[in-house]
Amino acid sequence: MKTSVPDSFAPHINRIAARAGEWRDLLARWCEINSGSKNPGGLALMLTALRQAFGALPGAACDVVPAGAGNPGALCVRCRQEAPAQLLLNGHYDTVFGRESAFQKCTQINAETLRGPGVIDMKGGIVILLAALQAFEATAMARNIGWEILLTPDEEIGSEGSAPLLAEAARRFDFGLIFETAFGRDIVRSRMGTGVFKLAVRGRAAHAGRDFSKGRNAIVALARAIDEIDAINREFDGVIANVGAVAGGGVVNIVPDMASCEINLRVNRAEDAPRVEACLRHIADRVAEADGFGAEVTGHFSAPPMMATRESEAMFAGYRECAAMLGIEVDWKHSGGGSDGNKLSAAGLPLLDGLGAIGSGLHSDAEQAHLPSLVTRAQTAALFLMRLAAGEIRLPRKAKGR
Repeated sequence: MKTSVPDSFAPHINRIAARAGEWRDLLARWCEINSGSKNPGGLALMLTALRQAFGALPGAACDVVPAGAGNPGALCVRCRQEAPAQLLLNGHYDTVFGRESAFQKCTQINAETLRGPGVIDMKGGIVILLAALQAFEATAMARNIGWEILLTPDEEIGSEGSAPLLAEAARRFDFGLIFETAFGRDIVRSRMGTGVFKLAVRGRAAHAGRDFSKGRNAIVALARAIDEIDAINREFDGVIANVGAVAGGGVVNIVPDMASCEINLRVNRAEDAPRVEACLRHIADRVAEADGFGAEVTGHFSAPPMMATRESEAMFAGYRECAAMLGIEVDWKHSGGGSDGNKLSAAGLPLLDGLGAIGSGLHSDAEQAHLPSLVTRAQTAALFLMRLAAGEIRLPRKAKGR
């Protein structure tokens, strides 16, 4: 690949490509450690592996900090806290694949494709982060930037335990880089806000033959409510309402008195969140108006929308310029998916998101990574850090009060 990378940076950038096989093998090893969000033993093994890898960086100090219950904690790696510029580097080491999943092993499909649990969401991004930092730390200008890595254990289940860590980190740093899954071959400009809700319906149990008329079928009432919930997708622009799980009933000769569903709500605009939540509660109220029925909505929006800012626009301009120097075209796009970038952005941190591996099939047993992207994404991130440290990329400070 012909590039226009300055001679002072080129040897370090080229070394990333020379080690492509190492990055592939490391990714495969990490992905075969089951670190499902609710597998504390596997999370602990993954945490140990990460601590060993990042702790080997020169001058790095590793700590494990509490991140709620049911996990071994978040990994925090710091370097040069006294440097004039400070950068947060973020990701998560949990996956959606639990111990019970049949998807536990990696398979190299061809020279450019590795299939495995978490290869892009987001252990590939963590490999990219490690490769970029190793290259950056080998340069003289690295002394100009201090950085902190925060790798959380619960992003796939909403980051409830990590939320205070993210909010606190957002206040301490001027900028952030999020090594989440790439958006196709691009990065993420903005994200939808997201929340998980549960609608529980109570009816009245009765014998399905002798006393059917005395019963109140909670499943039927819930089914009607689900139809109204689905209609939210047509009533609101920029809103997604997905009923993802349904439960209720028991033996078929009893009128079921309990039924429930779980709903994932997503919004493009922060002001739509309370409106959509109110709509959901209004649907529950209508269920409860019928004789013999009750209904309750629980849940909340855990992540507000992530929006582009003046500062993130400047960051992207610098990142795209670095990619172009490597002969790579990159754009940034709006994503319906959420990440810890939502929480960090809401707490006032300007950031770039989606800097991780390119691939497809995330959250399925078809998840696969485009192996060359481990190199190209690490090279782009490393070059961004180098040029930022050298003063070739100048970024505006985040607005006061954010």
